[in-house]
Amino acid sequence: MNRRKVIIFIPFFFLPFSCFAWGVLGHRIVGEIADKYLTSKAQAEIKKILGNESMAMASNWADFIKSDSSFNYLTNWHYVNLDSGLTAKQAQMQLQTDTSTNLYTRTLFLIKELKNKKLSMEKKRMYLKLLIHFVGDIHQPLHIGLKSNLGGNRIKVQWFNNPTNIHAVWDESLINFQQLSYTEYAKAINFTTPGQIRAWQKQPIIQWAVESYEIAETLYPEITEDNQKLSYRYNFLHVQTMNERLLKGGVRLAGILNELFR
Repeated sequence: MNRRKVIIFIPFFFLPFSCFAWGVLGHRIVGEIADKYLTSKAQAEIKKILGNESMAMASNWADFIKSDSSFNYLTNWHYVNLDSGLTAKQAQMQLQTDTSTNLYTRTLFLIKELKNKKLSMEKKRMYLKLLIHFVGDIHQPLHIGLKSNLGGNRIKVQWFNNPTNIHAVWDESLINFQQLSYTEYAKAINFTTPGQIRAWQKQPIIQWAVESYEIAETLYPEITEDNQKLSYRYNFLHVQTMNERLLKGGVRLAGILNELFR
C-alpha cells in the first residue's frame, strides 16, 4: 500500500513588529507594578470594570485581539514614528502637531473617553484594557521610533546568534533574558521614593514619549556592521534603562488611573 505524504503549506502573516511592545511579560510587569500604586478607590472601580481579571492579565488584550480582523483599526494605535535627529522640543512639537491615529493621540483619546460617566461598561472595559497596554507601549523606547527604520524593525541584529532586529530585542529578548516571571520581575525592580512617584506621575504624557524617543536615538548608532552580534555585553549596558522604563510605566499608569477613578 502506497502512502502519500502530503505537505501542507500554511502561510503566516505577521503585523509589523512595531505593533508589539514589551511582549507579554513586559506588559504584565507594568500592570503588576501599577496595581501596587493604586488608591483603594481606584482599585475598587477597576475591580468593577475588570472583575476578577488583574491589570497584569488584562495588559496584553490589545495584542491578543490582533487575531480578530474586526480590530484591525487598532493597529496604528500601538506606536508613533518620528523624524530622526530631533531635539526634545522638536520631538514634542512633532507629536503635538501630528493629528493622525497613533500611540500618543489615541492614549489621550482613551483617557478622555474614560472620564465620560455615561460610557457603557463594554466600552469602559475595552478602553481600560487598551489604556493599560498603551501606557506600557509609550515606555518602550522603540515605540517612539523613527520613520526611516520603522522603529528599529529594519535594523537587523543577532541576539545570542539568533537573527532578529533591534526592536524585537527591546520588545522581548532583553526582558526574557532575565528569566523571571512577571511577578518576580515586578518585585525585583519596584523600588521608588515618594519624591520619584510624585515627579514621575506629575510629568505629562508627552514627556514620557519624548523620553522614549531620546533613548531610542541613542540605540541606533550602536548597531554597526561590526557590532550586530548582541549578547551579554548588550544586556549589561541596557538592562538598567529597560528596568527604569518598566518601572516608570507602572508608576505613571497608576497615576492616570488614580486620577480617573478618584
